[in-house]
Amino acid sequence: MELHSLRAFIFDMDGVIYKGDQVIPGVVEFLDFLRKRNFPFQFVTNNSTRTPQEVAARLARMGILSDAAHILTSSQGAALYLKKIRPDGARVYIIGEDGLRLPLTDAGFSVADEGTAEFVVLGMDRKLTYDKLRRATLLIRSGASFIATNPDTTFPSQEGLVPGAGALSAAVTTATGVRPLVIGKPEPACFEMALEKMGTRAGETAAIGDRLDTDIEGGQRAGLPTILVMTGVTTRNDLENANIKPTWVFEDLSELRRALGG
Repeated sequence: MELHSLRAFIFDMDGVIYKGDQVIPGVVEFLDFLRKRNFPFQFVTNNSTRTPQEVAARLARMGILSDAAHILTSSQGAALYLKKIRPDGARVYIIGEDGLRLPLTDAGFSVADEGTAEFVVLGMDRKLTYDKLRRATLLIRSGASFIATNPDTTFPSQEGLVPGAGALSAAVTTATGVRPLVIGKPEPACFEMALEKMGTRAGETAAIGDRLDTDIEGGQRAGLPTILVMTGVTTRNDLENANIKPTWVFEDLSELRRALGG
């Protein structure tokens, strides 16, 4: 495949667009390059705690002008998936924060704080209680379908890595024997939803990420060409010893822009 045949891009965020609260050099110029050529793009994040509007506001504070239409969170992905299979709505029990609750209610689903539910939808929840786990367990054992926004076992905090949504869903799986349907990376669902939003085909859309085990593997599973940038967690040694190999590797988005003719 030729690099110049690409017409759209799906970006990971942390390690590709920013690190902490700092924009990675070359990002603003690359996004300007895409806009000038009318190339669609989506930011896809496994973070389930923020709404697309909150993500866009965070990017704006860093000097990256974007809007919520360019952002797909794993929570939004879960809401889109449920809307597709249950367009008439349903009762859902939520373990998660407003970043998950709001997309589900906006999609027409009613939150089952009490009583029965057809779905248990789980994301990162920094106010998790035993009672929430108990209720989710009972509902799933009674037949509710189990959906998780993402499989990330850890979540970066200022203190270091703390339990993520994957760790919470593991507790429910241990109690029920039921594994969730996962929406976020490395599952292909979120990439397929991004393609739908942009109206582009897999063969002309590249997934750009800094992690082999989520961004690159997920893109490959969705049938996308993949681009690894070396601005995040993956090292050259990691890449050399990995079974997962991207289609292309670039040091950063500046090098990619030059390769695309920008």
